[in-house]
Amino acid sequence: MSNNYEMMYVLRPDMSDDRINAAIDKYRDFLAERGATDIQIQVWGRRRLAYEIQRQQDGIYVLVNYKADGQQVVPLERAMRLGEEVIRYLTLRLKDDPANPDAAQEAEPVEAEV
Repeated sequence: MSNNYEMMYVLRPDMSDDRINAAIDKYRDFLAERGATDIQIQVWGRRRLAYEIQRQQDGIYVLVNYKADGQQVVPLERAMRLGEEVIRYLTLRLKDDPANPDAAQEAEPVEAEV
């Protein structure tokens, strides 16, 4: 069963444009290799963080929407946690309302099984 997922992650602001593009490609390829489809990426660019994270006050925001069966979430978040380029991430599973397809989608956080 394929679900819609939305992931927002924040990259360190001190990275060069080449490293930013490499990180975005790395995580897109990670999803594609594990069976995710309809991957859409929006780079929101450098923005001010609401609070300081790892001594950083700014971050480069990236929004990713994709369809997958859910087996990709935990390995992807683990890769982001172990990598140095991502300072924060959040994955949401979007719920579709079959009775009203035009309604706004609700989201719920995905919890990793430990």
